[in-house]
Amino acid sequence: MKIGMIGTGWFADMHCDLLEQMEGVQVAAVCGTSQAKAEHFASQRRNAASYADVEEMLEQEKLDAVYICVPPFAHGAIERAVVARQIPFFIEKPIALDEELPAQIQHQLQQSGLITSVGYHFRYTDGAEKLLELLKGRTVGMALGTWLGDMPRVAWWRKQEGSGGQFLEQTTHIVDLLRYTLGEVTEVYAATALRHMNTIEEGVTVDDVGTVTLKLASGAVANISNTCMLPKSDRSGLQIYTDLGVLEVNHNGVTASTVGQNVTYHNQSNPYIKENEAFIHAVRTGDTQFIRSTYADAILTQRIATAALRSAQSGLPVVL
Repeated sequence: MKIGMIGTGWFADMHCDLLEQMEGVQVAAVCGTSQAKAEHFASQRRNAASYADVEEMLEQEKLDAVYICVPPFAHGAIERAVVARQIPFFIEKPIALDEELPAQIQHQLQQSGLITSVGYHFRYTDGAEKLLELLKGRTVGMALGTWLGDMPRVAWWRKQEGSGGQFLEQTTHIVDLLRYTLGEVTEVYAATALRHMNTIEEGVTVDDVGTVTLKLASGAVANISNTCMLPKSDRSGLQIYTDLGVLEVNHNGVTASTVGQNVTYHNQSNPYIKENEAFIHAVRTGDTQFIRSTYADAILTQRIATAALRSAQSGLPVVL
């Protein structure tokens, strides 16, 4: 199976490493923002061709699937080119800066029936699986989500027009985990501010603190808060408050707390391996049952994040 990799950053590198460990899978071509970047990245792979133009790569190579690992601002033409050639694709989150572009891409996808997968890796963690099991029979009252840390030191991330801000670019993982475990969101209200990072980093236009209140279709309420002004990463995860106690899921696993008792179920498997295996299996066989986030599903998470941005700008709640 021949894979094309679009992007040369950390996620592209990680996916390539995992793909090359799979039997019968080859990263056959790499596309970067320059020929030099593509050649450097491809040189670390087994016989991968290098390109600086997506259209050229797709024309020259016969690919079974494509991975799209680019910043939020770079989406659009890439997906249209891939869909036009009927190539299944895996795409890293977030899938765009807004919700209009994904809607256009989804319209193309509906005509094609292409296999798609989105890199919401929390869905593939053992903790998320256990959390779904623990939630059975409980009444959820509220949830508190966090993504608290420092600012990634890449130029596009600090620009609103580059990353879309922290809630869209990073905290989207917690939004998606909330949807996956507790159901759909019907209304959001957000407040954000730029408090510090513009005083120590040049050209910062993204807010560095924010909090979002969400109403769920179930009747439960939630709050997700984030900051990127800390000197180092602090924590991220989701706490769920129920009639039988508190459930907390994070990168390590899930903890169930009741009166006088805490039980932690640690993650044992690698969610990145599982999401890659699910996608490759689907492309090989047509069996998509193991893919936990399709492009169509990721659009619903995208809408919540973009609604939060609109709410922060207007100062008003946004009904979904």
